[in-house]
Amino acid sequence: MSTPTLEDKFNEAMLNIYKEALRACNYRAKAYLAMVVELGGIKTAKKLLGSEEIQSGLYELFRCGRLDLTVEHLVLKDEFRILFLPDEIEEAKRRLDQLKETGEKT
Repeated sequence: MSTPTLEDKFNEAMLNIYKEALRACNYRAKAYLAMVVELGGIKTAKKLLGSEEIQSGLYELFRCGRLDLTVEHLVLKDEFRILFLPDEIEEAKRRLDQLKETGEKT
């Protein structure tokens, strides 16, 4: 049995955040899961971060108090940063910072 690659680990992490969001927040992100299964974790993350529109799932997980279950959070983890371009990392950080600022003001 071969050792999982970093890409394999990221894909697994992407699937795990879906499962945990379902368990902890009762959030069923069917389109997200379909994308991860079809495209893989890295391509899904890049596609979501490349979209000008912030996905509703990010807001759902924010309302649930679980930003740790977002694609953005995974992208910013030290072990996975190497998989992404600086612009993608910056976008993930910007989105999370924006939500955190919004949360502090309300």
